[in-house]
Amino acid sequence: MRLNTYLSLLTIVLLAGCDQPVPVTADTNKQPAVEETTSQEVLAKSEDKSGVPVYPEASVDMQLQQVSEHVWFVQGQAGIATDNEGFISNASVIIGEQGIVVVDALGSPSLAQLLIRKIREISDKPFLKLILTHYHADHIYGAQVFQEQGAEILAPVGADKYLDSPNALERLEERRFSLDPWVNENTRLVAPDRMLDSSEQLDIGGVNLTLSYLGTAHSDGDLSVYVEPDAVLVSGDIIFEGRVPFVGDANTREWLAILTRMEAQQMSALIPGHGAMAKKPNEVVALMRRYLQALREQMANAVEEMTSFDEAYPEADWSEFENLPAFDAANRINAYQVFLSLEAELLEE
Repeated sequence: MRLNTYLSLLTIVLLAGCDQPVPVTADTNKQPAVEETTSQEVLAKSEDKSGVPVYPEASVDMQLQQVSEHVWFVQGQAGIATDNEGFISNASVIIGEQGIVVVDALGSPSLAQLLIRKIREISDKPFLKLILTHYHADHIYGAQVFQEQGAEILAPVGADKYLDSPNALERLEERRFSLDPWVNENTRLVAPDRMLDSSEQLDIGGVNLTLSYLGTAHSDGDLSVYVEPDAVLVSGDIIFEGRVPFVGDANTREWLAILTRMEAQQMSALIPGHGAMAKKPNEVVALMRRYLQALREQMANAVEEMTSFDEAYPEADWSEFENLPAFDAANRINAYQVFLSLEAELLEE
C-alpha cells in the first residue's frame, strides 16, 4: 500500500472517531478491516437505561465552593482552552426556594455532567435556568446537558451573532479534535431560549437576581448576574481575576465604561469568568479598569501621533501590569487589537 493511500485511510478513520490503528494488509487489493458499530450500539453507549444521555467521564478535580448563603461556584484551572480537559472557566450555582440557576455551562458536556453531580450532593431542587454570560466556547459547550435537565437557557443579545458566524462551527470542529472525547460528534451548539437586550429581575424564591445586559464588551454580547441578598456579582469574562485578560476583538470603550460603573457597586464577593473568587471585588474591578484604561491611553497617543504600533509598543509604560500572570502571553496582542480598534474609532468620528 502506498504511503499516501495509507495516510488517507488513517485520516478517514480518525475523522470517524476511531482510536484504533489502521491495519496494513499484505494484499493491497483488500481494504483495511474497520470495526462496524450499529446505531443501536451507539445509542446504548450514549444513554443510560432510563434514556438519559450519558457523556464521557471527566476526570478533572472539580470542587463546589460555597461563596455565600445561596451561591456556590466551581473554578477552572488557568491555562489555554484545551488544558485540563477544557476545564479552564468558572460556573456558578444559585439556589433559591423554587430551584436552581446555573451561570455558564463550562467547556464540554462531560464537565457539565460532572457539575450536575456535584450540585446533586447539596440540592435535589429542579434546574430552573441556565444563564450564559456570553457565547464563547469554554462557557457554552455544556449547555445541552442543562437543556436536557429542563432548564430554560437565557443569554444576551449577541449570542445569535456568534451562532450564525463561521467561527462557531469552525471552533466546534477544532474542539472535537483537541478535546476529544469530551467534545465530540454528539456535542452541539445550543441556541438560547430567550435573549436579553436589557436588564431584568428574576426571583427564584427568596433570592432575587439582577441580570444586567452589558452590550458588546468582551464579546458580541455580555451580561452579569447580581445576587441581591448576598451582594455577590457573577461577572462572566468582563472580569479576569488576578491576571491580564485576553481582549480579543472586544469593544474596550464599552468594556471600560462597564467597569467604571461596576467599581461603584457594593459587593461582598465577585465570581469572575476565570480565576479565583475575589474577596475584595472592588479592588479587582479597579485593576481591570486601570488595565483597559492604560491600553487605550497608551495606544491612543500612538494613533493620534500616527506612530506605528511597532514603534509605540516598546515605548509604552506597562510597569503596573508587567508582573501579572499572562502579561507576556497577552499584553502585546491586546495592545495591538486596541491600536486597531482606536484607528477604527477615529474613522467613525
